[in-house]
Amino acid sequence: MSSSSPYTLDPHTVREPPENFRQTLPYLGPGFLLSASIVGSGELIATTALGAKVGFIALWAILLSCVIKVALQLQFGRHTILTGQTALDAFNELRGPKWGRLSWSLWLWLSIQPIKVLQVGGIIGGLAILLNLVFPGVSIGVWCWLAVLSVALPVSLNRYAFIERFSLVLLAGFTVMTLASVVALQWTKYSISASDVLSGLQGGMPAGAVLVLFGAFGLTGVGGDEVMQYTYWLLEKGYASYTGEAKPSDPAWQRRARGWIRVMYADALLSMVAYTIVTTAFYLLGAAVLNRQGLEPQGPEVISTLATMYTDSLGPWARGLFLFGAFIVLFSTLFSALAAWTRIFGDATGQLGWTNFHDNASRRRTIAVLAWFFPITWALVFLKYDEPVMMVILGGVATSALVLLVAFAAITFRRAEEIAEVRPGKLYDLALWVSVVSIFAFAVFGLSKAFGKL
Repeated sequence: MSSSSPYTLDPHTVREPPENFRQTLPYLGPGFLLSASIVGSGELIATTALGAKVGFIALWAILLSCVIKVALQLQFGRHTILTGQTALDAFNELRGPKWGRLSWSLWLWLSIQPIKVLQVGGIIGGLAILLNLVFPGVSIGVWCWLAVLSVALPVSLNRYAFIERFSLVLLAGFTVMTLASVVALQWTKYSISASDVLSGLQGGMPAGAVLVLFGAFGLTGVGGDEVMQYTYWLLEKGYASYTGEAKPSDPAWQRRARGWIRVMYADALLSMVAYTIVTTAFYLLGAAVLNRQGLEPQGPEVISTLATMYTDSLGPWARGLFLFGAFIVLFSTLFSALAAWTRIFGDATGQLGWTNFHDNASRRRTIAVLAWFFPITWALVFLKYDEPVMMVILGGVATSALVLLVAFAAITFRRAEEIAEVRPGKLYDLALWVSVVSIFAFAVFGLSKAFGKL
């Protein structure tokens, strides 16, 4: 690409889409980068906490949460490729009242973010607790600030390619170990039977665990945050700039738009398969090992409790392997989450008129400042509350609420697409509507139950 901003459509960056899967592979990445963010909070903590609390009964909800929300991701991706807009650009154009420079939808999004700070605070706290287990001579507080330093410095350098590759390498290692643990579990007293799995696919609602279930639903798969963040990674990967400024009557633009949308479909769907497999593995480990022993990951003992899933399946020697793997997944989550937060909140400062997010120099300065501001804030929040599991669960509840706004926006974007030559088929529309209806039904029910428990 040229030196122009990936957030500005430049005719010099137009590129023909790949013609086959082999040529498509180098262009995959944005969806897998999201997966690195999803795994730490959703899978390692929230999913295993749910499995530990209720056993196998909620497996259906975990699978549903992974699959059902990808349609929203695809619609946001389509909108970004066709228009070159970020999620916040698009939100600010939704119909409805505006207060100041921002639409009602952006004010609503901003109002949810303080609770989301708790979620990532829980992640940085989990990482500090883990490091304290390995090196107990250094306090959790000191490790917390060292984690701030280790994640803020590389993100402040603002290099998309490095962020993508580093996140993928970290994610791959822990994924392999987790799948190996599930397989090894079959040769222990905690083996999983077909009846266990079937019992979790019958739609049962676990009594007394609605808040945890609702939080896990928001965190597993792509949540409202990840759907919005996906647009920034698509832009930085080049999908929109390769397509070029919309020219509906130009056959060349139509061809490029269809081609890059196909690449985005492959990226989103393949990453969905990957994180669904890992999510299921985490849930089964929690249900099979922790629930059967009456163990629930909570408080400062969260990492020690989670390690039981591996030592009971692979043997005592696996504790060190788990701690290394947990470090990888928590650090990759923190790393990729911070990278995404700097971009979406950098965009927010642009929407407010404080910066020019679409200018390379202004955006880089903003990202560099936010790369330090957010982890410092997350660390302070964790040191204040010191309950990483509940912090992550509450963040998941907020994410579930945000999905409602994202679902509304997705339908609005779909109805606004009037370019017949790039319009998706009926199967796509059916999947989108099934996704939206399912999300609204689950969210309304879950919110009513969750707020009744708070």
